[in-house]
Amino acid sequence: MAQPQASADPASRVRASFGQQSIMVLLGAGLDVVEPGRVDIVLPYRADLCQQNGFLHAGISTTIADSAGGYAAYTLFEPGEDVLTSEFKMNFLAPAKGDRYVASGRVVKPGKRLSICQVEVHAYEGEQATLCVIGLLTAVRVTPR
Repeated sequence: MAQPQASADPASRVRASFGQQSIMVLLGAGLDVVEPGRVDIVLPYRADLCQQNGFLHAGISTTIADSAGGYAAYTLFEPGEDVLTSEFKMNFLAPAKGDRYVASGRVVKPGKRLSICQVEVHAYEGEQATLCVIGLLTAVRVTPR
């Protein structure tokens, strides 16, 4: 995730970087919660993002979960640092069917180089939420060379 500015405010840095992610623009995803160690991304339902049975495609679920986890770690980094994902493991618990999807990333263990984040994707039908995906993500702190 490219860092466009070195603002001291982590939320401003996350929002600026997120704005440069063309994949999030393509998907129509947006930031919701941005707090130290936590980021939520909201994706409204779109039929063209679903698989053959009408559920949100697993690739789309993991894409928004990956960004939520990476940005959650990024909120704890210093200005001038950046973030990359080194690995993630996702478990699919239920089909993702709803009018919107929320990917949440939360830092479980921050580190000097690696941060471990828990990620979840909930499908919302009105106010009824279904946990569809849960996983762990390892985010790498990237420092300028």
